[in-house]
Amino acid sequence: MSLQQLAGTRVLVTGAGGLIGSRLTAQLRRIGARPVSVCKIDAYPRQVYHDHFGISLDDPDFHVGDIVERGVVDKLIEGCDYVIHAAALADVAACTRRSVDAITTNVIGTQRVLEAAAATPSVRRVVFVSSASVYGNQDARAGELAEFAEDAPLQPVSIYGSTKACGEFQTATVLREVGTSYAIVRYFSVYGEPQVVKENSHSWVVAWFCMRAALGLPLHLNGGGRQVRDLVHVDDIATGTLHALVAPAAHNQTINLGTGIGTTIREVAELVRRYYPDAAVIETPRPPGDPLGGYACIRRMAELLGWQPEITVTEGVARYAAWLKETPSAVPAWLRQPAAA
Repeated sequence: MSLQQLAGTRVLVTGAGGLIGSRLTAQLRRIGARPVSVCKIDAYPRQVYHDHFGISLDDPDFHVGDIVERGVVDKLIEGCDYVIHAAALADVAACTRRSVDAITTNVIGTQRVLEAAAATPSVRRVVFVSSASVYGNQDARAGELAEFAEDAPLQPVSIYGSTKACGEFQTATVLREVGTSYAIVRYFSVYGEPQVVKENSHSWVVAWFCMRAALGLPLHLNGGGRQVRDLVHVDDIATGTLHALVAPAAHNQTINLGTGIGTTIREVAELVRRYYPDAAVIETPRPPGDPLGGYACIRRMAELLGWQPEITVTEGVARYAAWLKETPSAVPAWLRQPAAA
């Protein structure tokens, strides 16, 4: 399925200021589409958005706004052909600390987007960005890793995962009623340059490990690093999302976006230590809500989208380490403080 059919279309992207959203809008522009972006841009200092994510507040198609506020999405969605709803409080630890904020943004905000899309006749399809967090901890045979298939029961173990599961049900309920096509994409562990870590977060392990190693800080293996993640480079995530936007077979489907390969956190640490061989590794407790994990079943993705990711985790870690060495200013000031050790 060629993405060139998006050329000339208008695509509303919520959460467009972050790592994934900025990658989506950049790809859309290269294709010849016109992305209409909205984001609160409150997750990082504004300089991060400009310097690393390439966001310009002078862009007339970039709008600083909160999707929860009535009327914000309704104005931007007029004349749009597609919608990618990626806006969310997406950090597991932050959602645990700020559960009401998580519900407000991830549930009420999602409802605002869906209602606006349902009321806009020009919208051909909505892609709702969900997460592998909806699976929680699935059973696996002894000695085997858990493989998550789309028809597995939803058993989230975090506030974040719960809000994403709710968003999936919201999407199907609101859009099926009016006959608007949708696709739900469940992202596995997204990483890649220029990802920047957030304070008091335990997500984004590649960025965390590389930045700590660059500062000579130890790499923390929460729970011994036995958790398994299906690490998907952000470039592949953006491409897969756009395929879900246009593939006819993705109509009203739920699709994993992963590599089908499980990598333990300890293995990530070893990959990072190839570039920072002096980095120490210490074991620390596993945080609440941090799932044991597994990897994506990608049969449905390959069948419905006719596409698979291309960037291996080995290549992706190498790319991130190289980018960080070229861009040392990306390491946040708070991580440089002595207390970070």
